[in-house]
Amino acid sequence: MVRKEVNTVKNPINNWTLVLIMCAWLGLAPFFPEPHIWGKIKWIAGGANGMQLIDWGDFIMHGFPWLLLGRLVFLKFKPGEVRA
Repeated sequence: MVRKEVNTVKNPINNWTLVLIMCAWLGLAPFFPEPHIWGKIKWIAGGANGMQLIDWGDFIMHGFPWLLLGRLVFLKFKPGEVRA
């Protein structure tokens, strides 16, 4: 089976530069007093007491760039196909 390379210019979710900018901008904003995603993670780790639907949506919005970054790292370093 021939593996087809994905053109990163035409597919923005595979563009390292764009994903890193999204992580720095949307994933960490607002930056002070602590990154927003970090506050949400601490809140969820503490039992998520008092979290409403909008808080969960906010967590998904700020966490999505980090999910894309994890996906790119996985695709970059995953082992190749084993041929028998």
